[in-house]
Amino acid sequence: MSSESPQDLLKLAVEVAEEAARLIVERRRGTITVADTKSTVTDVVTAVDRESEELIRARVLQARPDDSFLGEEGDDVAGTSGVRWVVDPIDGTVNYLYDIPTYAVSIAVEYDVETVAGVVVDAPKGEVFTATKGGGAFLDGQPIQVSGCTELSTALVGTGFGYDPGRRRIQAEVVQQLITEVRDIRRIGVGALDLCYVACGRLDAVFERGLNPWDYGAGVLIAAEAGAAVGGLNGAAVSPEMSIAASPALFGAFHDLLAATDPLRA
Repeated sequence: MSSESPQDLLKLAVEVAEEAARLIVERRRGTITVADTKSTVTDVVTAVDRESEELIRARVLQARPDDSFLGEEGDDVAGTSGVRWVVDPIDGTVNYLYDIPTYAVSIAVEYDVETVAGVVVDAPKGEVFTATKGGGAFLDGQPIQVSGCTELSTALVGTGFGYDPGRRRIQAEVVQQLITEVRDIRRIGVGALDLCYVACGRLDAVFERGLNPWDYGAGVLIAAEAGAAVGGLNGAAVSPEMSIAASPALFGAFHDLLAATDPLRA
């Protein structure tokens, strides 16, 4: 491990994430406009996304100048310490743009490619989800755990949709197959919070294609440390191809249902 423990890295991550969360909430009191688009015209970036990421990068690299940095909106920074910060400065930008008060700052800290610390701050609510590798998961400092749901028929499931119309069509087909097999489906619009909601039992399972490392880096660690089973399809790790998190007793049946209904399955 580096000269600092996962707990030390988490402490810095929380301080920086909370500062960024205060910034974006304050900026939302003004007028928010689209600064740019990414994959499609509906995949938006605001000037505040960039301002938040610049703040996080500056704070992190001031404290740890030898670390690497991967942010959603800016250029990668290569370091020499083996530690990399993976950052989503506003997860839920469309919610943010429309003033729907559910969006988050997500920071994962990796060492030698393994995520060892993570924080997700629900900016409007002020909730702080945290975890360190092997150290458990917490909400506002209190331990959290998954719901323990065992039956698909009673599972509340979260998901999200990509911005490419072709991918959305496929995702809609999957949801059409799932909706009769589970209690209900939620689309919150914040991938990091979906994973944290599994961690604290507000959702029983989540799945999504197209999440990026900055979307799921912290959330996957938080969910796993809260007792969730996490992975992709057919034994793969979580990746942009697929992310699944669920209560352990639910994971197998939920995975098999997704694998059977996913039009992109091998």
